[in-house]
Amino acid sequence: MSRRPGLLRHTALLRRTALLRRPRRLRRFRPRSLRSRLVLIACLLATSAVLVCQLAGLTVLRGWLTDQVDERLSHFRPPDRVARDMAEDRLRPPPPDPTLPSDYRVFFYDADGALLPASLGSGNGAGPRLPEREADLELTDGRPATVPAGGNGTDSGWRVLTHAGPDGTRTVVALPLDTVDGATTKLLWLSLGLGVAVAVGVITLGNGAVRLGLRPLTRVEQTAQRITDGALELSVPVPGPDTEVGRLGLALNTMLDRLRTALRRTENSEQRLRHFMADAGHELRTPLTAVQGFADLLLHEPDMPAARRQEAHALIARNAERMSRLVDDLFLLARLGDSAPAHREPVDLLSLTADAIATTAIRHPDRSITLEPLETPGAPGSAPDLAVVETPGDPHQLAQVLGNLLTNACTHTPPDSRVRVRVGAARVRTEGADSPSSGPPLPPGTPACVVEVADDGPGIRPDEAPYVFDRFYRASPAADEGEPGTGLGLAIAAAIATAHGGRLELDNRPGEGCAFRLLLPDSTPGPDDDRRG
Repeated sequence: MSRRPGLLRHTALLRRTALLRRPRRLRRFRPRSLRSRLVLIACLLATSAVLVCQLAGLTVLRGWLTDQVDERLSHFRPPDRVARDMAEDRLRPPPPDPTLPSDYRVFFYDADGALLPASLGSGNGAGPRLPEREADLELTDGRPATVPAGGNGTDSGWRVLTHAGPDGTRTVVALPLDTVDGATTKLLWLSLGLGVAVAVGVITLGNGAVRLGLRPLTRVEQTAQRITDGALELSVPVPGPDTEVGRLGLALNTMLDRLRTALRRTENSEQRLRHFMADAGHELRTPLTAVQGFADLLLHEPDMPAARRQEAHALIARNAERMSRLVDDLFLLARLGDSAPAHREPVDLLSLTADAIATTAIRHPDRSITLEPLETPGAPGSAPDLAVVETPGDPHQLAQVLGNLLTNACTHTPPDSRVRVRVGAARVRTEGADSPSSGPPLPPGTPACVVEVADDGPGIRPDEAPYVFDRFYRASPAADEGEPGTGLGLAIAAAIATAHGGRLELDNRPGEGCAFRLLLPDSTPGPDDDRRG
């Protein structure tokens, strides 16, 4: 009794192990490639179709042959006197030689329901298997039925038909089904042979056909493998845009183009980041070296005269302030990026420009800075008036843009140069599209708010103009006024303009001056506005 639970557990474990191993065995024979699966499916479908058709034909043929036998049975009926004579034992059975011109067999039941031993007809088989008593005979008069053969059961069945005879006798007429069974057996073997032949033919020819049909997909697979190995410049071949493989190739090529664009963007971003870090380190190195040098000088020379000590302290403070401004600008650029400003409100550019001019005039009192309306080519001869121009945005950031543009104009022009600031609304013009600018181009004819800061200084050299919006690019100032800038003023202004959905353009005229034009979305364009900038 103590061993039986352990034996049951062992048996259950063996069963679970067998169930776990069975899927693995089946998995070995599972086709792995798409071509093998297609060939296997085609083989199964074709073989099944052939077998089903042959089975249907076999069924129809057997039914037709059986109907022929039934028709022969229905046309043959022994006379009633034959059944009476057989029952009264007045008719002796014929000798073994065939007395009927066919394979008919006739059996009789007497009035008491017993099967008579004598029968009419002769054949090679033992005849049908009939019960000894009529009560056990489950046949309906006038309706054919199939009964098994007598003897050892190796003969074919028999088709029998019963008739009611005189004086309570009953006659059973039988015909063998050996012809029907022989024909259906031959047709069955023919169907099996045809199914095997079809399966072999489908496997042989289908493999080549599927291989040929999947050749475009194989090319796609090979190209994808080469792209995986590092050949990123390749594209997937497209055999036809109307096919499944063609649409797959188009989708893969679109995905590859986007991946290449993302990779190039990432590489450019990393490259810009390296340059940015190198430029930032270079810009910070100069004031940091000066601070470190003057600090060491103060530390190692305690007996330095008061005037020199004061000068060293001033230089340290000036370089520290320069580093602080540089770090603030870097933080601002990092915070701006390409994202839209978090705070937006209607901004009056005319008032904002007037405030920026007033602030710049305090720092540069000798400068001539004027505020004028924007000139619109093609307008009537009368001079335009200053008008309120509103745009959605962050007023603090836009004020910084205007301050940077004015500071840049005052720094890089001689003291006697005039600075003119024009404010107005216009439409984006088509000319000047190749001039240096920042941000994506605006569609021609788009209403925009414009602030233009122009000067009549020497302008920018043609070889320097394409780089004015780059970070840490700094041209030599025309007048030695104060400390040189950090090279981030125009870069910050361009980033703010792009974040506001606008752009910053440069209209450079070497020897005659230059103009920086700020374009921002116009929040209230007039319905009859026909201005063009």
